[in-house]
Amino acid sequence: MGENEMMVLAKSRPEEGLWRETRPVPEIGPDDVLIRVNKTGICGTDIHIWNWDEWARRTVPVPLVTGHEFAGEIVELGRDVEGLSLGQRVSGEGHLIGRTSRQSRAGKFHLDPETRGIGVNEPGAFAEYLRLPAFNAVPLPDGIDDEIGAILDPLGNAVHTALSFDLIGEDVLVTGAGPIGIMAAAVARHVGARHVVVTDINPDRLALAESVADVVAVNVAETDLRGVTERLGMKQGFDVGLEMSGSQAALDQMVEAMTMGGRIALLGIPPGKSPVDWSRIVFKAITLKGVYGREIFETWYKMIAMLENGLDVRRVITHRFSARDFEQGFAAMRSGRTGKVVLDWR
Repeated sequence: MGENEMMVLAKSRPEEGLWRETRPVPEIGPDDVLIRVNKTGICGTDIHIWNWDEWARRTVPVPLVTGHEFAGEIVELGRDVEGLSLGQRVSGEGHLIGRTSRQSRAGKFHLDPETRGIGVNEPGAFAEYLRLPAFNAVPLPDGIDDEIGAILDPLGNAVHTALSFDLIGEDVLVTGAGPIGIMAAAVARHVGARHVVVTDINPDRLALAESVADVVAVNVAETDLRGVTERLGMKQGFDVGLEMSGSQAALDQMVEAMTMGGRIALLGIPPGKSPVDWSRIVFKAITLKGVYGREIFETWYKMIAMLENGLDVRRVITHRFSARDFEQGFAAMRSGRTGKVVLDWR
């Protein structure tokens, strides 16, 4: 590769897969930083893009450098950038926002309807170098190393969802033991929930949940949730539900297991239109909140503080590969038996 070229993983063709290619190192504008990428995480979104499913075909322009979970260091600063320095370690918010909407002007950046995603709509982080608006860079304290820095994006989804409602002393049900569900359960435990129950039908992921956080993991294909709540001495049902699976059956079960006046935050994405028994939600006076991405930047401050204060999610990373071995990393992720998979770009 030439001096101004870099290795990337790109969606080069409208079919299954990603391809290792050489691209020019991005040129930055006056308000951007250039980041040398050290570590990246593979996300469920990246699997959709790999598989080239209906959502990906509708959303992702070909060709595109993909990836949006990363940590690295700043190697170049745009001329108008202030408050950041060369060599500084950063992660970053992958949602690129507009500045003209009512939401943005009110400081609710995460609700901006003009949002575009790096690695989804714009060139992403599966590359040796990433151009990012300086506004989106999030400095990493020394205590947060690059592999944790690379999973702050999904941890942020977990934190945003978990902190949607007050959890102190509450009984919490998490449906879906993927990496984000597991991290949400760990956050609930960290901030002082009483009982935290995680459900799934994948025994590997339930075992991982128990190894990461002090939770009760329940395989609902084999065990009745009602028996679990009785064993825990719960009289009325769960106070807060965190729906992380996108499974209609899981949501139905959650509504059934909630207490009167319970609150549910939904991060999982159900496929297409799902039949919901709305009368149950009305008669139980349940609050539903849809969650998208992270609060920019409140979630980042909260999760970095929690990591510095003893929240430990490292065991959610189960596989590590060189970026050159990305195909093995994607195969591991697509098997459904992993936690987070991290690629090393150095």
